Amino acid sequence: MIEPLELAGNESVVDLIDNVFARSGFNGRRLAEGAQLYRSMLDNNATVGLTIAGAMTPIGMSGIFSSLIEAGMVDFIISTGANLYHDLHRPYEFPMVQGSPDVDDNALADEGVARIYDVFIADDDTLMATDTVILDAVKQMDTSKPFSTATLHHKLGQMVFETAPHPEKSFVATAAKYDVPIYTSSPGDSSIGMNLIVPQLHGQDVNLNPLLDVIETAAIVRDADINGVVEIGGGSPKNFYLQTQPTLHQILLDKTKGGHDYFLQLTTDSPHWGGLSGATPSEARSWGKLKDARQNNVVVYSCASLTFPLIAQYALVKAAKRKQRRLFTRIGEMTDVMRDVAANHPAYRAQYSKYLDDPK
Repeated sequence: MIEPLELAGNESVVDLIDNVFARSGFNGRRLAEGAQLYRSMLDNNATVGLTIAGAMTPIGMSGIFSSLIEAGMVDFIISTGANLYHDLHRPYEFPMVQGSPDVDDNALADEGVARIYDVFIADDDTLMATDTVILDAVKQMDTSKPFSTATLHHKLGQMVFETAPHPEKSFVATAAKYDVPIYTSSPGDSSIGMNLIVPQLHGQDVNLNPLLDVIETAAIVRDADINGVVEIGGGSPKNFYLQTQPTLHQILLDKTKGGHDYFLQLTTDSPHWGGLSGATPSEARSWGKLKDARQNNVVVYSCASLTFPLIAQYALVKAAKRKQRRLFTRIGEMTDVMRDVAANHPAYRAQYSKYLDDPK
């Protein structure tokens, strides 16, 4: 029975989710199911990916990401480059403040202020100041050989720890501290990628290779006994995580996986428009991206600025902290295993014989 909901005695976030939202309906109940699913991922020792789309770090979500990383509840991350770029402002005390969407954007532009809905960011004091942080980090790297975005972001995080007054305000720095790899599915599509053209134009070859990201994320998923994901928004990070399964079984002919075990998405997108961000878990099952079309899959149709803090707090309170997997330190090992298994697989060699025997 759905009884009248009682707030009395359910003052904590955990009790509110278990005893109010879970006993209601619509997306209130989906929120509770999502929180409980995330806890199930953690209790069953899944390797948990976190994908981040939308403007999450500008509104302060960096602190929640860091808390989950520190508790061992996020093992690797796929994010838009913009979320990583805006994460770098606060540790250096570069201004990013609450504003209003009801403003004259011509006036803001004249004053040198950029707007992300109701967040104001200074052009010179914040954006251009952050650009120097990125350029200084890249200058210290050996970029002559191909490297993945995880390597780039690890270096950025290390530099924040070394040079910023408040490194604890950056989840990129926290990820570097705990060796949590962070990938960007479209590295050219952010201010980080924009900055990389400066050394490239002036004599420093920046061999950032996105194909290494495809390889490394597939190797991480292959290595895991159980895989789960928390998807904030949709877009490119969502699919980049999900495609690891077809990469294994469709491209590498590797049958060790049968789709991801857990899937939680927090989104405002709707599937009936046909966009990728609105693609349902059951549709993903048809591609072999998920293990089951119905079980262990939850989509909460609401703004992640509301739902993600509640779900994260639920997990931090109800699930036990986990030992850090430190996947960044194992990327080479996992990649080597995946490559060697593929190279020695008869079906793989038969499928790609003309490409393997006569590479261009």
